[in-house]
Amino acid sequence: MTEKTGERRRGAELEAALLKAAWDELAAVGYSRFTFEGVAERAGTSRPVLYRRWANRHDLALAALKAQFATASSDVPDMGNVRDELITLLAGFADRRTEVVTVVMQQMGEFFAETGSAFQQLREEVLAGRRMVFDDLLDRAVQRGEVDPARLTPRVRSLPGDLLRHELLMTLKPVPRRVIEEIIDQVFLPLVRKQ
Repeated sequence: MTEKTGERRRGAELEAALLKAAWDELAAVGYSRFTFEGVAERAGTSRPVLYRRWANRHDLALAALKAQFATASSDVPDMGNVRDELITLLAGFADRRTEVVTVVMQQMGEFFAETGSAFQQLREEVLAGRRMVFDDLLDRAVQRGEVDPARLTPRVRSLPGDLLRHELLMTLKPVPRRVIEEIIDQVFLPLVRKQ
């Protein structure tokens, strides 16, 4: 499958392989030792192949993070009630994003120092231009009459995700379902339900 074995990858297949190799390299060695050489070796290709797509290691690391977040996203079907949908969504995020958050927190310190940024800026850059599944879910809940749209301020909308992310950052472990249910039942729904 790799160029080393004679089979050439092209287009989207090649880019996906490069981004996976970059992610695996970030997770293994951290940003401080993240190099084009290491990614190229892991991907079974050459450095020029990487340089044709990304100008520097910052751009490559950012592209790898964006790809990881994209694969960690999921849609939640209409389950008929906002509580079940929110729990399903957060549980899915917790399952798929624990590794991403752990790598960012443990391995990206030098990235933040080099770029003068913080986790918030990185998150904004990774998620830029993407419609959040959470917004679609809440819009559906408003249409069903379960949630008061006047109560869905930007801060309140972000609260379940913020609390989940906080839990991940504090423990660097998967978030138990009971914690997700507490976030939804004890904090979020009481804030947004129609009275």
